[in-house]
Amino acid sequence: MEKIWIITKRELRSFFDSLMAYVMIVLFLGFSGFFTWIFGNDVFMVNQASLQSFFGIAFWTLFFFIPAVTMGLLADERKSGTLELLVTKPVSDWQIILGKFLAAFLLICITLALTLPYYFTVASIGKIDHGAVWMGYLGLLFMSACYISIGLFASSVTNNQIVAFLIALFAGIFFHLIFGLASSGSGGWFSGILNFLSLSTHFESMSRGVIDSKDIFYFLSVILLGLVGTEIMLSKRNLSN
Repeated sequence: MEKIWIITKRELRSFFDSLMAYVMIVLFLGFSGFFTWIFGNDVFMVNQASLQSFFGIAFWTLFFFIPAVTMGLLADERKSGTLELLVTKPVSDWQIILGKFLAAFLLICITLALTLPYYFTVASIGKIDHGAVWMGYLGLLFMSACYISIGLFASSVTNNQIVAFLIALFAGIFFHLIFGLASSGSGGWFSGILNFLSLSTHFESMSRGVIDSKDIFYFLSVILLGLVGTEIMLSKRNLSN
């Protein structure tokens, strides 16, 4: 665990040293704040103490931001050759993967923590469903973890950051949108399968304050799938070397 934490701190520090963290946080707060408080289906337009408008915009904003965060986690190290140097150290592939995963996840946690004033402000002006708010934040964290694992996998298959970004975005759009659209256009058991594969289905359930074991199972399965895929790609690299 100590080695994982060392890698995590190294990666988290690199986010802030390269200004990536600051840019992401500022843009996320700008987008989410604008659509939560000022424009469109904002808090005042809804006319009720709810953060559903925030969760709706965060659902899409994080979908685009996370591939940008993860695209260089392995691709840049492969390009510069530092990944090969790292694996000569007494660390395993899984320790590298988990360290980088936790660094990206902590960055998202920090970003979402900075939006808590939205919650306190809305709670001060009306009666709010606290359970739904906390479940909504938990849903965003689970969703982010899924896309971080997918982004890590994308970053492990190429040494080009732009390609890694596009792969993560392309893979993510199936979970984010296409499975849900396909399920509404089909019927029977196949529609049920597509609906289960849709990440938006499980996120919307949690953002309404409902926690179900099948939602937790879904998120953990996608996270594990992405991390195992990343480990397989790193193992292939080791064999080829």
